[in-house]
Amino acid sequence: MNKRELTYHCAIREALDLCLKKDSNVFLIGEGIPDPKGIFGTTLGLQKKYGSQRVIDMPVSENGLTGICVGAALRGMRPVMTHQRVDFSLFALEQIINNAAKWHFMFGGQSSVPLVIRMIIGRGWGQGSQHSQSLQSLFAHVPGLKVIMPAFANDAKGMMIAAIEDNNPVICLEHRWLYDLKSLVPSEIYRIPLGKARLITEGESATVVASSYMVIDALKAAQVLEQEGIHFDLIDLRSIKPLDYDLIRESVKKTGRLLILDTGWPFAGVASEMIARAAEENFKDLKFPPQRVTLPDLPTPSAPALTKDFYPGARTIIEKILLSLGKTQREISRVLSGIPLEKTPHDVPDPSFTGPF
Repeated sequence: MNKRELTYHCAIREALDLCLKKDSNVFLIGEGIPDPKGIFGTTLGLQKKYGSQRVIDMPVSENGLTGICVGAALRGMRPVMTHQRVDFSLFALEQIINNAAKWHFMFGGQSSVPLVIRMIIGRGWGQGSQHSQSLQSLFAHVPGLKVIMPAFANDAKGMMIAAIEDNNPVICLEHRWLYDLKSLVPSEIYRIPLGKARLITEGESATVVASSYMVIDALKAAQVLEQEGIHFDLIDLRSIKPLDYDLIRESVKKTGRLLILDTGWPFAGVASEMIARAAEENFKDLKFPPQRVTLPDLPTPSAPALTKDFYPGARTIIEKILLSLGKTQREISRVLSGIPLEKTPHDVPDPSFTGPF
């Protein structure tokens, strides 16, 4: 395949473009799709190319429009709906959970709902309790929904194409801090199977499982720990549901230590599910109790003085791994003291990141 470097948002835009061109039943709909910023650039120019009948702005009526998309999917269309924030989708839970997720089952497999719902998660600019939630565990809890959280541009393109072609409803959660990150992306149409995790780095010290932007934080932690001679298996889940526990199981058998990183809350979360699976399937392999890095069990604050200590990152990951390896607090402090302080404000990933959407 011909590969070139693309940003995450350009990779998603390319996936949408290719699917719109390939299948006349595909259409895009969402709040702000034709806006000047085009959902962080993911839909820029598509309405001009395909027209307002296939790339459609929508009124602020999340429940009604989600219902229309469910109906369109049942009639053979393949809608790709965008809620600019996952928080906005809460108005449409009736349609997502009680209609889209259940229709195929309730009617004995005679009907399908090939619907993709894109939702943006993550933090930045003190957006606070109602605009920066990560609700993947809510959707993953519901039978009939698939939930994907790609971390890299090449995965974002391949998984978006696979999601649009899937005959079941797929929730695609995109972290806003990922949109400008680059990776090598094939120019052709290709698919990455939903429900297949990927091993990013390898090592004997621990198994670290992450998704979305937590994969990026884990890679930062890996760079620091390499200087200490510590290497770990980093597994990018890519898909929350279906969950590829097979890869995790084999890694934990090798390392005996498990750390799960999640952008959501701890209680009844994705990390909790994987710790339960580890207790059921890898209990005898574990050398140290499974650990998790999540948000505190609190609503998200807005004030910089509070957000500064609210979000875990590479330092927290490093501390957890060193703790599982039996390092003393003095040794942990030495390693952490060698990490240079971030030069950008703590609520933005780099100076190019602008918002608020």
